[in-house]
Amino acid sequence: MADLTRWDPMREALTLRDAVNRLFEESFVRPFGSWGLATREDGGANAVAVDMYETDNDVMVKASLPGIKPEEVDITVTGNVLDIRAETKGETEEKRGDYHYRERSYGVFQRSLTLPVEIKGEQVEATFENGVLTLKMPKAEQAKARQIKIQPR
Repeated sequence: MADLTRWDPMREALTLRDAVNRLFEESFVRPFGSWGLATREDGGANAVAVDMYETDNDVMVKASLPGIKPEEVDITVTGNVLDIRAETKGETEEKRGDYHYRERSYGVFQRSLTLPVEIKGEQVEATFENGVLTLKMPKAEQAKARQIKIQPR
């Protein structure tokens, strides 16, 4: 049998010191924040910035993936959940004088979205231009709005 633990709201509250430390860390130590090319210290992935809107027939999603190539993006639709994941690895090497300059970047971008309506998963169209992924997802027939006329008596 599972033990019940009393919920203590103060246990989950941040102390002022923790909040200030997080502010400085995200602002100065990791200046890219959720856009950066490095994964977070906790091993999580950076969030993908998205715009999602509906038209009469489609659900449209535009996702910003700066510095990502189309072949590095993985898109899946399972039920009414859309997953966008991209992983990038980059390495440049440059010789300067008597020393070696080397820069490596690695990043994982990921976002899961619950779609507002059912879609036709097999008819999703994806385009990628200038770091912006655009998904056009046709609505399922039962999800489309229908005009209902009132019959006179």
